[in-house]
Amino acid sequence: METERAHLAAARAALRAMREDAEALDTSDVATDWVNAAILRSDIDARIRALADLSDTPLFFGRLDYLDHRTHTGTEDESADGTSFHIGRRHVHDAEGDPMVVDWRAPVSQPFYRASAKDPQNVALRRRFGYAGGRITAYEDEHLSDPGEAARSSRLLQEEIEKPRVGPMRDIVATIQPEQDEIVRSGIEGTVCVQGAPGTGKTAVGLHRVAYLLYTHRERLARTGTLVVGPNASFLHYIEQVLPALGELEVRQATVDELVAHVPVRGTDSPAAARLKGDARMATVLRRAVRAGVTPPAEACVVVRGSRRWRVPGYELAELVEELLSRDIRYGAAREALPQRIAHAVLTRMEQAGEAPDDRVQDAVARNAAVKAVVKTAWPAVDPAKLVLRLLSDPEFLATQAEGVLDADEQRLLLWEKPARGVKSARWSAADAVLVDEAADLVSRTASLGHVVVDEAQDLSPMQYRAVGRRCSTGSATVLGDIAQGTTPWATASWREALHHLGKPEAVVEELTQGFRVPREVIAYASRLLPAIAPGLREATSVRESAGDFAVRTVPDGVLTDAVVHACRETLERREGSVGLIAAESRLPELAHALDAAGIPVLAPGEETSEQRRLTLVPATLAKGLEYDYVVLDEPDAIVAAEAEAPDGAGPRTGLRHLYVALTRAVSGLTILHSQPLPEPLRDTGAES
Repeated sequence: METERAHLAAARAALRAMREDAEALDTSDVATDWVNAAILRSDIDARIRALADLSDTPLFFGRLDYLDHRTHTGTEDESADGTSFHIGRRHVHDAEGDPMVVDWRAPVSQPFYRASAKDPQNVALRRRFGYAGGRITAYEDEHLSDPGEAARSSRLLQEEIEKPRVGPMRDIVATIQPEQDEIVRSGIEGTVCVQGAPGTGKTAVGLHRVAYLLYTHRERLARTGTLVVGPNASFLHYIEQVLPALGELEVRQATVDELVAHVPVRGTDSPAAARLKGDARMATVLRRAVRAGVTPPAEACVVVRGSRRWRVPGYELAELVEELLSRDIRYGAAREALPQRIAHAVLTRMEQAGEAPDDRVQDAVARNAAVKAVVKTAWPAVDPAKLVLRLLSDPEFLATQAEGVLDADEQRLLLWEKPARGVKSARWSAADAVLVDEAADLVSRTASLGHVVVDEAQDLSPMQYRAVGRRCSTGSATVLGDIAQGTTPWATASWREALHHLGKPEAVVEELTQGFRVPREVIAYASRLLPAIAPGLREATSVRESAGDFAVRTVPDGVLTDAVVHACRETLERREGSVGLIAAESRLPELAHALDAAGIPVLAPGEETSEQRRLTLVPATLAKGLEYDYVVLDEPDAIVAAEAEAPDGAGPRTGLRHLYVALTRAVSGLTILHSQPLPEPLRDTGAES
């Protein structure tokens, strides 16, 4: 133990030295100009930040001893140079450049996650470390080369998985399982879709895949960029510390709404209207609308240069316009090409007349007033927001563009009740902004990133998938989600369909069904809902040895709120870690008032928990993607009924899906309190009290 503690201390000292070396770099005489100097300084500052030592975070969590050139004796420090590696969150080397800690993403680290007694992968010993406050407190060895040692579960691994959580999401580099590691280390060229049941670590897998790709393709991704797309700001706040803890500071995070923020969103749609605006057919309507103003010229174009006049007849201009229309290129690119095409026609006539014009003459002709006039009339400029505004407020224009695509009832559903006077005064909805983004891409290509991760993807509409897909059209993606947790009116029913809209039909779909965070009894109870909400999915299982705390309590009508407050206080007093009180939206004001009267401080979703403030009041509609050590669930019937009573597009299945999400937010324990009857699949449980 003391040998390992000494190695940890030496590694921390080496990391400090690496940071000090970076801080001491003098760039004053290196860069040739101020621009290069600024870029170099920025790179060095990023390097310094990445070398920060988090004192409460283990610098290494494991060790591998390889068989080659080594005689294993079972002692903790006997290994030949170069055959023993400490595995950690980042690389650390000593003054001579020899590794003291190997990055978990390096090839030599892979057997830490993949090796087993059946397939030792040349590993003699795998050691896991236990920590408390950044100090090594225990270690545990697996002698993979010893055929006589039976396979057994790791106590330290179980403790790390079940450790209470306070604050934002942590990385899982110490607990990545073989099936997760295969996804994490999949190549950058391919898109991967992960269907993951609650607690299977799909979000962590996606984030760690980004970290792995940045390690293996850093130069490429530094040039093309990476992006994590989450469902809401609370979720992004919850996960925002994972990548920085792994030393990756340059990954952008955003919601879909932030990606398509071309217009100010101040309005809302009915679920039916939002579902229609998210339908992939809208892409066809928009494509027609963007090109609706193109008019092949009937009149000739006459270009005057010096004493000569050059005439391009109307039929030839019309042919140029029709040829550009027939090509699958962006509207804006075609508009830029048209004056050059006209200029080329003029230059052809000049050459036929014996002149020898060059490229400068062609550019000058393309800028000629007569040519500009033809382009302005035949191929007018398109403002994406104004185009969508017209589409949603002009019945005749919409009818023309939607003919054969949307029926009359659907067209009426799309139209605003009051036509907006202009882009700034329009009450744009979130779905409208996605339409504007589609129109903008039809005019000018959206820049593509190298890799995009999209989490909770089952809730995206086809048009939102297209918006995300545009951001990785020349790159790859990691798609994360759970069909059973789809709670929007347009939630996807098939990953193949979703991947088609994303523009990645060739993506590999992986399914994670082994849970690591949700207790066995809790996931088994929640899985009773699967036949009703997602009949095609396999039931999730849990590898956790502890069943977890689980109780279902029937409370007399009229005292439910008092019972919920008592359960929250009891959980806070008896248990460590975060506590989430999840309830239907309609119940929140009463619960918040009661908790305040009881002197129990409450956080909103996304606010960071602390030792003094550990209870978060969560509406069931915002619980997705969040995790709490203990959950108190208020009145399941109210959660289901809220969706059953909602107009246009929601219903009992959506309510049951919200309930499934709420049930699976617990890491260590779940208490359900109800006065109304439970949904049919959840009745008759031995946990009832």
